[in-house]
Amino acid sequence: MDAGKLVIAALARLVEIAPAGFAIGLHVRFTAATYMFESYPQAWRDLYAREGMLMRDPTVLWAMHHAGAKPWEELAEIDGAGVLSRAREFGVIHGHTRSIHENGDISFGGLARSDRPFTAAEIDEIGEILQQMHDATARRQTLGTGLSARLRDMAVVMTERGTEG
Repeated sequence: MDAGKLVIAALARLVEIAPAGFAIGLHVRFTAATYMFESYPQAWRDLYAREGMLMRDPTVLWAMHHAGAKPWEELAEIDGAGVLSRAREFGVIHGHTRSIHENGDISFGGLARSDRPFTAAEIDEIGEILQQMHDATARRQTLGTGLSARLRDMAVVMTERGTEG
């Protein structure tokens, strides 16, 4: 399966697992991801960007320095800016962060539900999906022109930088 098709299938599954939204950054260098996929509510994304929450977000801070999985309730102690409590106002309530650190590359995602915490099986599946996306995009090629329309159908926003193809 080519990278674009794999990413579409992976994101379609993540939309089901994380109905309150997600932000997935693949191959992050410094603070910019080669590929960024977001499906959080637009009002939350707007506020997050407007108030510059990225550098104060405990899910991002944890993911940049740790590999593995972490439920958001365990990040409350490092949330001095109140990012997680602000997210709850937009239905982004029960969250989980997953991070991969391999060969100097970092990929991570924050995913949320409004109804309940993630199950252990969902957390495992998220890890597998994120690893597949990380591996499929390692060459930093463009993911193809048909991708944008399919992502719009799933209400997922993509940012792509520094790719060749």
